[in-house]
Amino acid sequence: MLQKITPFINQHPILSMAWIGLLVAVLIMTCKSALSKVKEITRSEAIRLINKENAVVVDIRNREDYHKGHIIGSVNLSAIDIKNAVIAELEKYKTQPVIIVCSSGTASRASAENLFKAGFERVFILKDGMAGWSNENLPLSHGKPLSHGKPLSHGKPLSHDKPLSPGK
Repeated sequence: MLQKITPFINQHPILSMAWIGLLVAVLIMTCKSALSKVKEITRSEAIRLINKENAVVVDIRNREDYHKGHIIGSVNLSAIDIKNAVIAELEKYKTQPVIIVCSSGTASRASAENLFKAGFERVFILKDGMAGWSNENLPLSHGKPLSHGKPLSHGKPLSHDKPLSPGK
């Protein structure tokens, strides 16, 4: 096997360096994720946190996408606001679970890390983001965001009449 790799590297040095770079990047991201205090959770874990522990859901998608459909009771804050610590409306929830949601689950880690650095004790990322939530036909709310000083309604189950259950 090594006999075939050496000539390939000699004939394709740029391609070989690109593969090595990608391998290093994947290893670094995997290590960072494994060592992070912010954990990725499934939709059923998110539902349990919302219903049983009054988790706060923070949707970092743009306002237009948020208006099209968001998790009931979620707050719409931009990743830039979180990065710049414009999070006054979340301060009272520092000890509660906070679930960061983006479109596909890939953009939320930086915002989650920033909230953790800001003193939030339990910060999570929703695996597969809103795409996964929508694909399982979980309930969505449509309309204006609950942000910029508007009160969050917590204490009631997500569905407002009965606890949300995973599945269709």
